[in-house]
Amino acid sequence: MLQNPRFLGVLQTSARALIAVNDLFPRIARLVSSHRKWMLTHAAYALHLERDPNDPETGITAARLQKFIHQTGGASRNTAAAFLAELVTYKLLQPVAGGRSRRTRPLEPAGASENAMRLWFKSQMSALDLLDGGSRAIEAEADASIFERAQPLAVKRLLSDPNWTEPPEGVAVFAWAESGGVILDDLMGRPATLTPPSDKVWIEVNLPSLADHYLVSNTHVRRLFARAEAAGLIGKAQDGRRGRFWLSARLIEEYAYWQAIKLEALASAFDQVTASRS
Repeated sequence: MLQNPRFLGVLQTSARALIAVNDLFPRIARLVSSHRKWMLTHAAYALHLERDPNDPETGITAARLQKFIHQTGGASRNTAAAFLAELVTYKLLQPVAGGRSRRTRPLEPAGASENAMRLWFKSQMSALDLLDGGSRAIEAEADASIFERAQPLAVKRLLSDPNWTEPPEGVAVFAWAESGGVILDDLMGRPATLTPPSDKVWIEVNLPSLADHYLVSNTHVRRLFARAEAAGLIGKAQDGRRGRFWLSARLIEEYAYWQAIKLEALASAFDQVTASRS
């Protein structure tokens, strides 16, 4: 995938599509705005999609999410439990019928959460289609079961892969921070090309506007940029122009590598699901 000459351009298209999904569902997007929250959200959703209405031992519960995520090291048990409680508080998860008691009753995503996840999946299928001329997005649109079966397969693969759960060092500066993941996507979508003519590409970005867009404080964004600058991942223009920054070739390479892991897992899951239908 990394050797595909279209890959960096497709990554930019994909990053812009992810921002569009973020803008449609800003409150929900906050729940996947850090890598830890991304892993928790997708793990919970996988449990939901694998729920058997006739089996009270399936579905989303705190105990099952804790077990799922703890096995990967993606989050502590307490973090997983607190995250589920937050989703319930904001009515993004709701109880469903089933379970032997109120204590073990599973949860399910609310309608908006469902729509956001399906749009995310469609955007990723579209990115894969751009790479090889496939028709995954159309097929997934026509058959909802593709998403319902592929998402858990992809998530289990990703959460068992330390190359995904532990992002490359440069990506990690952004990925573990609140809204850092979506900010990194935003930055990658800004230049005309991610193929640097030398060792960097230039972007224009207004930090206060970036903070407003992603519902975080200006201080948080400035601290995030300061950490990235200290690590040599981004830098300011020498001429002192406000809002002009460069992205290092290293950060672009790490981002591409990390995104390739995700897209490969999704492509594999799609192939498994569609092959089993024939």
